Amino acid sequence: MLLKTFGWSFAVTVVGLALAGVLWGWQGLAIVGILSILEISLSFDNAVINAGILRKMNAFWQKIFLTVGILIAVFGMRLVFPVVIVAITAKMGPIEAVNLAINDKPQYEHLVTGAHPAIAAFGGMFLLMIFLDFIFEERDYKWLAWLEKPLAKLGKLDTLSVIIALVALLVAAMTVATDVAHGGGDKSATVLLSGVAGLITYLIVGGISGYFEDKLEDEDEEDGEESAPAKKNGTGSAVGLAGKAAFFMFLYLEVIDASFSFDGVIGAFAITNDIFEMALGLGIGAMYIRSLTVFLVRKGTLDDYVYLEHGAHYAIGALAVILLVTIKYEINEVITGGIGVLLIALSFFSSVRRNRLEGRPSSGSASKSEVSSGV
Repeated sequence: MLLKTFGWSFAVTVVGLALAGVLWGWQGLAIVGILSILEISLSFDNAVINAGILRKMNAFWQKIFLTVGILIAVFGMRLVFPVVIVAITAKMGPIEAVNLAINDKPQYEHLVTGAHPAIAAFGGMFLLMIFLDFIFEERDYKWLAWLEKPLAKLGKLDTLSVIIALVALLVAAMTVATDVAHGGGDKSATVLLSGVAGLITYLIVGGISGYFEDKLEDEDEEDGEESAPAKKNGTGSAVGLAGKAAFFMFLYLEVIDASFSFDGVIGAFAITNDIFEMALGLGIGAMYIRSLTVFLVRKGTLDDYVYLEHGAHYAIGALAVILLVTIKYEINEVITGGIGVLLIALSFFSSVRRNRLEGRPSSGSASKSEVSSGV
């Protein structure tokens, strides 16, 4: 099971580290290894969120996420995205931006880090909306009941999460964005524009995917017993989303992954400004996150440990706040990754404790969604 799920990740790690050793020697090998660990630690909560969404999709779209999705994650977000950011912010052509990344690494790093306020505002708002919509939703299981019960009642006001997100954006624009470090100056307008773009992106992609998911659920209820075989085969219901619903859910997953990757890409510059070392190291880490996502779905882990999704969403909320704060202040990636791992660990042990109190074995015996081995 372990080898089948993580086999591709192990293979890519061996090939990637060997390539790093050949191209850049022992120093390059060490840098790629460190970047891989950095990416895994920063994105562990991403795997939990991905698994929660992926288990709703049918086998075909799960394969798409694990194949096309990994190409977008590795090459798109870890290699192409920083170059595109440089091309846009420096108002230069893509070929010129690539040339700059290869031949003038200090200037390339300066331009990418200079775009951090816009990147942080976009990603921070997108992730904040995910967190707010989660805690304001009425759920069967409550981890921190003293907090989640009253918040679920407040969540009956549909626009509350948007209002809070906009208030948070205004506060960030009027505080941390007014005097950005390293000569950035006043970035209030940039932060406001990027933050609103992140909010709109969430509302469009999340809203459309949610609409089709709800529509399929309504059709499933109307069909009644006639839809039972479809449920069993993982099609035609929210357990096996297909068609438009799965497509927009796939887009939603990719935007989530992009938002998570922002801090990893920016943080990687503290270790290296070589785009190929960065892409290789972060790409290896992204492979493990995909494999971990598959593992969580196959084992039915989120069904057995019911508070894991809570911990992951609280980690998302923390990351959203951290991204907004880093517009002005530098926060070590160890702290960012450590907070996420700590929250997920606490939610895991709370789930174990709950299972013991209820006399339930946490053996992964709950219903599982089929996932192709993919990557």
